[in-house]
Amino acid sequence: METSDFCVEVVRGAAVESRHRVHAAVVDADGRLRAWAGDPELVTFWRSAAKPFQALPLVDDGACERYGLTPAELAICCGSHSGSAAHTAAVESILLKAGVGSGALACGPHAPFDDEARRSLQEAGLEPGRLHNNCSGKHAGMMALARAHGWDPAGYERPEHPVQGRILAEVARRAQLPVEAIGLGTDGCGVVCFALPLRHMALAFAGLAAGARRGEGSAAAVVAAMTAHPEMVAGEGRICTDLTRRAAGRLFAKVGAEGVYCVGVPGAELGIAIKVEDGAARAVAPAIVALLRELDLISEDDFGALHAHVYPDLFDTRGEVVGQLRPRVVLRSPDA
Repeated sequence: METSDFCVEVVRGAAVESRHRVHAAVVDADGRLRAWAGDPELVTFWRSAAKPFQALPLVDDGACERYGLTPAELAICCGSHSGSAAHTAAVESILLKAGVGSGALACGPHAPFDDEARRSLQEAGLEPGRLHNNCSGKHAGMMALARAHGWDPAGYERPEHPVQGRILAEVARRAQLPVEAIGLGTDGCGVVCFALPLRHMALAFAGLAAGARRGEGSAAAVVAAMTAHPEMVAGEGRICTDLTRRAAGRLFAKVGAEGVYCVGVPGAELGIAIKVEDGAARAVAPAIVALLRELDLISEDDFGALHAHVYPDLFDTRGEVVGQLRPRVVLRSPDA
């Protein structure tokens, strides 16, 4: 790796122990590549950073209006929640309104990310359920979309189901790619996920940001939901919630697995997509916050408030600090 690359360094003592290389694309709503690092054309899976686009048909196709979904419920359809009591209640509410049971969720159970929820389950001697899955909001939204169209929700997660066809068409339109140019795979929650270049992920977020600024229908509704209810997009102490809350409506953000992160900036009509090359989750928050500061899209005060995300400490088994992560941002631009 060139020492000039955008990366997140892992420092232990006085030595750099590891480096996580970061690819990035910064694109405006007209499709111009404004800045980049590494390979902006890198094709990778969008994973959960695609969730805002998977939720757009809920608004456009009338499911939100038909079932009276609240902005907080729309936000959890866009989110990777922590499985708190508030999160599972919101997902249950969506399912109840759409007339489907939690047993129909195709996502498997996993332990909540939320400490209190996980402890409560353990103390009660209970196993986590499908509602605790961080993707259950997305899945509930997909079943609501099926019900609104009169489609049988059964098998909604499969590529051949009309729900997935509708979502793929939306993703292709927003990313400005032919449907056949988008690679398909299966996400960790069992539903379809999409492979496309980072530049097109950023373009989709730029378009969503621009649409929200102009007050356009589903774009405005999704962005308003995510910025008004960042606690539903992730959870307390997590980067999506803390960053969006700190920005106070100036941007919206969504993490994806395997080192993907995307941000939309309505005022600047910009979209940003990053991929930590080795998929290391620990490098994501330092990379995206440092990149936003380098682009002057957050202030020094914002950066300082997010310091724990940017420079997380490493601990030994006794709880003592033994190292730290630190980002090093190197960008290229057409004017450089």
